[in-house]
Amino acid sequence: MIILLSCAKTMSNMSEIKAPSPTLPQFKKEASDIILQLTRYSSDELKGMLHTTPRLAIENYNRYRLFHSDETPELQALLAYTGIVFKNIAPQDFTFKDFLYAQEHLRITSFCYGLLRPLDGIKPYRLEGDVTLPETGSDSMFEYWHSRLTQTFLSEIQKNGNLLFNLASGEMKQLFDWKNIESSVDVITPQFKVWKNGKLTTVVIYTKMARGAMTRFIIKNRIEKPDDLKSFSWEGFSFNEELSDNKNFIFTQE
Repeated sequence: MIILLSCAKTMSNMSEIKAPSPTLPQFKKEASDIILQLTRYSSDELKGMLHTTPRLAIENYNRYRLFHSDETPELQALLAYTGIVFKNIAPQDFTFKDFLYAQEHLRITSFCYGLLRPLDGIKPYRLEGDVTLPETGSDSMFEYWHSRLTQTFLSEIQKNGNLLFNLASGEMKQLFDWKNIESSVDVITPQFKVWKNGKLTTVVIYTKMARGAMTRFIIKNRIEKPDDLKSFSWEGFSFNEELSDNKNFIFTQE
């Protein structure tokens, strides 16, 4: 079983959480090349490219320039990303064995690093999937990674029981030949819905929190079978047999 998560936009380069030593990202060279290209843009240009505020554009302008310095620390990816999903994974109480289990079974998408394991050492950055860098020879970062990641990711799933729990956002499918993945392995996509005005709907903040909580549940309980995932419950969310099928597990909040 492999879990797929999206990276977060917010990051840190320091943490008090004790974890095993950082490992080497598979696509570290590609990440270095990408950041090198980004150093050529002004903060004003980055503001538009990254769809962000002037303050964050300047912050990342500076990040890019410090990225290749030996003095810029690396931090394990699971600790470096600080978004809502990762806050709800709550690795601060992970045991050494929890981290090692996560390292084997969890993969995190990244527009900069491609595909990461939880303990891979990374540096702070910000990047969007629709950014086009001329020297990559691709239309966007989605296209750049598409051919590089698909077989690598597929091989990892096949080595881990041919089962993928897809907890990433929908746009991350563009990083892979998703039709190839779906036709080659079993993909289960959990969805989290709440009742609103008499209808079931998706609330982004709840979905992000639930994805993190479910990832934690899988890691802490060593969940490797689809039926065992159905026992997940969190903040009123529980498995809805009636709305689910063998590819989409629907969790509703009562």
